[in-house]
Amino acid sequence: MKITLYRKSGCPWSAAVMGFLNELNIPYEIKNVTTNPAYLKEVEAASGQSKSPTLNIDGTILPDASVEDVAHCLEKRGIII
Repeated sequence: MKITLYRKSGCPWSAAVMGFLNELNIPYEIKNVTTNPAYLKEVEAASGQSKSPTLNIDGTILPDASVEDVAHCLEKRGIII
């Protein structure tokens, strides 16, 4: 499974999702759209927006995701119960 988390610097919702993934020891890649304009273009192309956090979980795009959104997606994939 590959997870990419697009975030903005200082975003509390991104911090919450990262904390959730860290608790579960689920690896993910962080792409900071604040410091890298290429990542901003990438997330906009994938999701049609630039809200933070946006996740790409094996091709499933979760724009403006909450911890609950991520948990639901991982449950559907059988990653967590």
